[in-house]
Amino acid sequence: MPLPIPLTLAHSPDPDDAFMWWPLTGKINPDGSPQPGEAGKPCIDTGRFRFNALPADIHVLNKRAAREGDLEITALSARAYADVKDRYVITSCGGSFGDGYGPKVVVRGDQDADSIKLSCEDCLKKPGVRIAVPGMQTTAFLLLGLVLGPEIAKQRERFVELPFEKIIGAVARREVDAGLVIHEGQLTFADAGLRMMLDVGAWWKAKSGLLTPLGVNAIRRDLDRLHGAGTVAEVARLLMQSVAYSMEHRDESTRYTLPFALANVTRAGNTGEAPTLERVDRYCRMYVTPETLDMGDKGRAAIQRLLTEGAAAGLCPDPGTIDLA
Repeated sequence: MPLPIPLTLAHSPDPDDAFMWWPLTGKINPDGSPQPGEAGKPCIDTGRFRFNALPADIHVLNKRAAREGDLEITALSARAYADVKDRYVITSCGGSFGDGYGPKVVVRGDQDADSIKLSCEDCLKKPGVRIAVPGMQTTAFLLLGLVLGPEIAKQRERFVELPFEKIIGAVARREVDAGLVIHEGQLTFADAGLRMMLDVGAWWKAKSGLLTPLGVNAIRRDLDRLHGAGTVAEVARLLMQSVAYSMEHRDESTRYTLPFALANVTRAGNTGEAPTLERVDRYCRMYVTPETLDMGDKGRAAIQRLLTEGAAAGLCPDPGTIDLA
């Protein structure tokens, strides 16, 4: 009997990504090591493949997909797909969409000691304002760029790229004037004395009437050549089965993801209140939705519109027509 074909499934260390893929990879620890015994084994039939989980920051995965393109399956920012569209195809499952909500620009609640006062989104355009962002290839930055306008967005000295879990602390310590928060930071920024100035997902909904596409899952297009015709579709079906299983076993999935939220807090150097199961469940319900199981035409249209507008503004390459696996 032939050995199973190994495929790397790379995802962010965020709870919603961990939530989706453990049925296919087996449960892992936040450092990527497999959990012992039955917990480390898949819960669904993986067919002729063995899926190996690789947790990594989404900015790292975006850059790796563009530079090496070696990962068979990877999470991407929806924006980053425009850089790798010839190499990867988006899967209809595994996407993260906000419906009237999304990444948030946060500032300090107490600005008495600040030389630059930020009270409205137009204030972000003031000379000298520095904003921490989770990566220039992220969807969050593309949305912020559309809000601020391309002239401001292309002034790279205004933006400081940081790992997503470091942004809240950088704002609180006055290392930057504002921060663009993603992942669990959308729920926790107030704990650090910050307030929201702008929700770019709400801005996009008001502008377009569409979902806010944030993260997507993608498969390398050459798997059909490497492993036989129909391989991409075969893998996509297994990915959908994993998301379906995780949603059907939501309580187990949420409990599994809690250590990932705790690890993110530890990496951030946060000594405040630890994430609770209730908060992790709330976050996963925000971003593991029916569109995560199958984005369909609704999700595809949102990605198409966002990337087309981004390209027209000179903020990303032209994505062409978005196709799905």
